[in-house]
Amino acid sequence: MKLKKIFALVGLALSAIGLQAKPTPTVIDKIEPAFWYCGMKQTDLQLMVYGKGIRNAQVTLGDYDGVLLKEVVRLDSPNYLLVYLKVQQSAAPGKVQLTFRQGKKKQTVAYELRRRDKQGYERKGFTSADVLYMLMPDRFASGRGITEPIKGLQPYTVDRNEPSLRHGGDLEGVRQHLDYFNELGVTALWLTPVLENDSPDRDKQSTYHGYATTNYYRVDPRFGTNEDYKTLVDDCHKHGLKLVMDMIFNHSGLEHPWNQDRPSKDWYNVPEDGSYLQTSYKLTPVLDPYASQVDRDETTLGWFVPTMPDLNQKNPHVMRYLIQNSKWWIEYVGIDGIRMDTYPYADRQAMADWMKELQEEYPDFNVVGETWVTEPAYTASWQKDSPNQTINSYLPTVMDFAFYDRITQAAGEETDEWWQGLNRIYNSFVYDYLYPNTSNVMAFIENHDTDRFLKNGYDVPMLKQALTLLLTTKRIPQLYYGTEVLMNGTKEVTDGHVRKDFPGGWASDTKNCFTREGRTTEENKMFDWMRTLLHWRQGQKCISEGTMTHFCPIKGCYVYARQHEGKTVLVILNGTSHQVGLPMARYKEVVGTATKGTDVTTGRTLYLTGTLQVGPRESLVIEL
Repeated sequence: MKLKKIFALVGLALSAIGLQAKPTPTVIDKIEPAFWYCGMKQTDLQLMVYGKGIRNAQVTLGDYDGVLLKEVVRLDSPNYLLVYLKVQQSAAPGKVQLTFRQGKKKQTVAYELRRRDKQGYERKGFTSADVLYMLMPDRFASGRGITEPIKGLQPYTVDRNEPSLRHGGDLEGVRQHLDYFNELGVTALWLTPVLENDSPDRDKQSTYHGYATTNYYRVDPRFGTNEDYKTLVDDCHKHGLKLVMDMIFNHSGLEHPWNQDRPSKDWYNVPEDGSYLQTSYKLTPVLDPYASQVDRDETTLGWFVPTMPDLNQKNPHVMRYLIQNSKWWIEYVGIDGIRMDTYPYADRQAMADWMKELQEEYPDFNVVGETWVTEPAYTASWQKDSPNQTINSYLPTVMDFAFYDRITQAAGEETDEWWQGLNRIYNSFVYDYLYPNTSNVMAFIENHDTDRFLKNGYDVPMLKQALTLLLTTKRIPQLYYGTEVLMNGTKEVTDGHVRKDFPGGWASDTKNCFTREGRTTEENKMFDWMRTLLHWRQGQKCISEGTMTHFCPIKGCYVYARQHEGKTVLVILNGTSHQVGLPMARYKEVVGTATKGTDVTTGRTLYLTGTLQVGPRESLVIEL
């Protein structure tokens, strides 16, 4: 007993001076993904194991029906190990025992296999029946009211007066305004990336935008937690809203652990001499049949910016990690779609393999790729089953930058008889035959990377014309937050000026555009007009599924009809600044015997015989 007391006293003394024997260090720091799901069609599971010197560890797998140890891959860095398991579809939920031996150290991990909430075929993505509302979490609303930097992250500043620093918006702020989206009438939310961007401020610039990922399995703490994200998605679904997740496979953030300690020499795209290669931003060489190899390499192997290292999708381990990551967020959070950033910059074949595997698992899920070239032929060639390409992209939906480009030009023009104004839209739509599926083309008039449609003014009639086109043509429409309350701005000085805070998203705001009382008369007029059109669009198969017949613009007016199962919606847009008398006999093939119709946005009865008077820049959506 005396000896025990002596040893105890010695232990206390050693502890007091910090000399007590330390516990045996663990072999591993973390495993990604932290858990997985049973019943996946792709049975190979990559586990990325992090730990000092882990490369040399010996790995054994405990007995578990339906799970086999397939391969252990030792990378260039000593601090990573890839363990490949085969999780057969017969495997039941439970915990798989994995043992890592590293010299005299040994650690056993109970790796969890979970039951899926839904089968892959039950996951339904966004469609042409939806209207997406794009927002930036940092700039939309602050639900938690955190204004001071969160400890444990790289140095950063929260300052709403600086357009390129963080402003403090979060996921809870979005969740608290789901009723607002219902009131407006949108059906899906697209949030710019929500994953961790743990990069320090640089010259009053921050990664508030979210496109410099430093952890692919963790929501940025400034926005909330993984569970907060899951709660947001669940609540969106309760409100009848879908949620689209913004992902980036092309690059990571500079501070990602991979860039600090590269798993393998070819994990990122880096020239052999170690120099820096900047992307040319020219996307045409990727599909150009005459492109030189140097042009292709500059596009796809160059870094987007110096603070975003370019991932090498040709490395199969990199791509397996990214593919699994996208599936994990679908399964864990229940997202309803993916928007893939900088799509053509990544390796074309690897991205096609990802999309093919994703569609095999989730046949009704949807992914839209950012393909920023303003020619329809280029965009159409990226869509799944394009007959013009030797590599099938399997990408269901593409972004219509041609539409954005043409409507932006038309906004400052009078529509003539040939090329100007709304002729630009007509002359773009005539190439829709290039698309394998025109119902899976996403159109927009503005987003976080462009000037606001209103720029620094308030051309409301032209804005209504652009939105009418967006919401009634054969496209999936995407709105940008704040358009409904006339938010404006340009990128001339900084991108932050087109990413301003939504008024009313912070408790300290003196103006609140979430409420009717907080909006001005003009803002309420715009909001009401959009709400009317958006709610009318819901369930309108004429718009989501119908055929489209359009007419060459005459007298400055662009006219088209959407038709489905005997119903017709006629859209008339006056692209001039003067009143036009439109001869309705010209449109008899779509109007038929109808003599009148109702304008959706105003409720007016319009007579469709003789000459119809259309006011300056007027937009009519007429139900026959």
